[in-house]
Amino acid sequence: MTKQAEVNIGTAGHVDHGKTTLVKSLTGEWTDKHSEEIKRGITIRLGYADASFYRCEKDGSYAVQEKCPDGSAAKFVRKVSFVDCPGHENLMAVMLSGASLMDGAILVIAANEPCPRPQTQEHLAALEIVGIKNIVIVQNKIDLVSKEEALKNYNEIKAFVKGTIAEHAPIIPVAAHYGINISALIAALEEHIPTPKRDKSKDCKMVVARSFDVNKPGSAIEKLKGGVVGGSIIQGVMKIGEEIEIAPGIEENGKYHSLTTKVTSLSIKEGLLDEAHPGGLVGIGTLIDPSLTKADRLIGNVVGKVGTLPPVRDRINLDIHLIERAIEHNLGKIKKGDNLVVNSGTATTLGTVLNMKRDIYEIALKKPICANDGEKVAVSRKAGTRWSLAGYGVIK
Repeated sequence: MTKQAEVNIGTAGHVDHGKTTLVKSLTGEWTDKHSEEIKRGITIRLGYADASFYRCEKDGSYAVQEKCPDGSAAKFVRKVSFVDCPGHENLMAVMLSGASLMDGAILVIAANEPCPRPQTQEHLAALEIVGIKNIVIVQNKIDLVSKEEALKNYNEIKAFVKGTIAEHAPIIPVAAHYGINISALIAALEEHIPTPKRDKSKDCKMVVARSFDVNKPGSAIEKLKGGVVGGSIIQGVMKIGEEIEIAPGIEENGKYHSLTTKVTSLSIKEGLLDEAHPGGLVGIGTLIDPSLTKADRLIGNVVGKVGTLPPVRDRINLDIHLIERAIEHNLGKIKKGDNLVVNSGTATTLGTVLNMKRDIYEIALKKPICANDGEKVAVSRKAGTRWSLAGYGVIK
């Protein structure tokens, strides 16, 4: 029977600190697969890979293999899905999309560089904004420094996370390139990032992180398959045959309209599912024209049973809270006419401030989002030549 992952654990941190290498040590899979990622040697899109954790009863160690070092059978613990996020400063919107899928996170910090680096700061702020409280810190590249340098870096990490959501997170020294200390890391993940309790009675809601056309060029018309949307189920259960809605949907003549279709298949990398629940990346086969799903066209949409989705908004009222790092940029107060980048779930859109009243900002969105009152969205502002995470807003 195909087993779905129980929990999503993200990787966050500065570029080139070894996040993708760490995921490979845990899963055996290199998540950078896009041609541009391979060419540039950095993560650009969200990467996904699953791992099954096992425990050796004799010594209590953990592994990702079914056999212990002495050849005895290891006990299965749980299946975990890793969401590998880019660390480059220009890809912060992609990182925020990944953070919306996480149940917990690994903050990767290289031992051979001063801490904190710019994106280490920004990624920790992003985790706090989206409400990720369960964090494990990996002090990576420990093989490249002396004992004294490692201790100095450790103390820098402790000083950096003091007063943040990661203040009490364990710090695990790892050499991901060689797979060293992975057992200790898995033990920390088991202790500090539990599988969330899931309420199957809630209406199903999934955020779309991928969409694609699975048909090969030149396929016969009678053999064409409908478009596929991929993402993570946030709540509830999805079953084959159910009628679903995808919102905000697609743009036609300057207006967005939702798509309704039927679930024809549910799949994960290892095979097909009869029903899908929160945890891991799930692909939903549909009857949608595949031209509407190709090339990630539906990223940022929300999927659920017809009539149960949050409202679609092209204008939002936000109670905005700036983070300390944004204040340090000296950008001044947000004012009428300012442009902001808004991240809601996996959706990224540009917004323009129309009005302000008692710290509530009315914002017109270039692309609508599907969100409820009370939901948090990340807000970025232009700092020099790049967009920088400024804080979060609560939809009013």
